[in-house]
Amino acid sequence: MSLKLQKPWYNRIMSEREDKIKTHRIIQIDEDIRSGMYPSVQYLVKKYEVSKRTILRNIEFLRDRYQAPLECDKVHKGYYYTDPTFAIKNVLLTEGDLFTFSTVMHLMEQYKNTPLENQFRHMMEKISGLLPNQVSVDSGFLNKDISFISNPLPSIEEGVFENIFDAIKTRRVLKFDYRSVSSQEYKPRILNPYHVLCQKGNWYVFGFDQKAEENRIYALSRFKNPKITSEQFKIPEGFDISKEVDLSFGIWHNTGDPEEYELLFDASLANYIMEREWHKDQVMEQKEDGTVYLKFSSNQRPQVMSWVQGFGPAVTVLGPESLKNEIIENAKKVLSKYEK
Repeated sequence: MSLKLQKPWYNRIMSEREDKIKTHRIIQIDEDIRSGMYPSVQYLVKKYEVSKRTILRNIEFLRDRYQAPLECDKVHKGYYYTDPTFAIKNVLLTEGDLFTFSTVMHLMEQYKNTPLENQFRHMMEKISGLLPNQVSVDSGFLNKDISFISNPLPSIEEGVFENIFDAIKTRRVLKFDYRSVSSQEYKPRILNPYHVLCQKGNWYVFGFDQKAEENRIYALSRFKNPKITSEQFKIPEGFDISKEVDLSFGIWHNTGDPEEYELLFDASLANYIMEREWHKDQVMEQKEDGTVYLKFSSNQRPQVMSWVQGFGPAVTVLGPESLKNEIIENAKKVLSKYEK
C-alpha cells in the first residue's frame, strides 16, 4: 500500500479555504446572537452543519479574540450579548493575514514619494481601523527578525505622478522639463503620455514626444515642472505597450525587431538559473554536464547586454555574434582601465 503525500500548495489552499469558512460562520453567529433569537448550541450545530465541538470553539473564539460579552440565557436556553450595542467588526484576520498586513508596510518603500504611497497608507489605515481593539500586530518581530533589502531609489518631484496620471486619464498633452541621465541641463519636452511603467521601484512614462516626433520613455525622477495643457491627444488605435517594450527585460524602448539570444550558463549557476523564469518565451534545458542552455527573443538589447554581463565569466554567449563582439569590446575597455 503506497502513501501519497499531499503537496504543500494543496495544503495551503485547503487551509485558506477552511479559514474563510470559519470567518464566514463566526460573522453569521454574531448576527444570530445580535438578532435577539437566543441561538442555542444545538440550533447552531444544525444551521451550520458542523459539530458541537466546532460551535463551542467558535463561541470561545468570540469571547477570547473579541472580548464578546456572551452569556447563555437560562430561560431561552441560548446565547445573548449582555451589552446590546456590541458587534464584532466584519473583518476577521488569521495570524497569517496579520503578518502579511505588517510585512506590506515595509514593502511600501518602493512607492515612496508617490501618490500610491499615500493612497496605500490610507487604505491600510482603513483596514487597521476595522480590526478589533484586542488585535495587535507585533511589528517588533518584523524589525528584529526580518530585513528588507531594496535598491536605492531616486526621489520624484512632488506633483509629477499626479500630473502624469491625470494627463493619461484625460488624454491631455503634458509639458515638462527633463534632463537625461548624462546631463545636468533641463530641456523642455512636450509629450502625449500613453502608459506608466515601474521597474524595480523606478518609474517611467511612455508616450509620443512631439518635438522628437517619435515614441520615447522618460524617467519620472528626472522630471521638473510638469504641467497639463488644454491640448487633447488620441492614443493610437491598437496601442499595446507589450509591443513597444519587452516587459520581461525592462523599459528600454526599441522599435527594432526582436533578436534571438542563446546563452550557456556554468553548472555552478544551474539551480539559480533553472528556478526562475527569465522571459515569457524562454526555452531552457539543463545539459548532462550540468550547464544550462537558455534561449529567448527580445528587442531590449541594452537590458539584455547589462544582464548578461552581470554573470561575468559564468555565462557564455552562443548568439547572436553581435552580442559576443560587444561583450568582447566592453571587456577590453574594462581591462585597459587596469593596465595603465
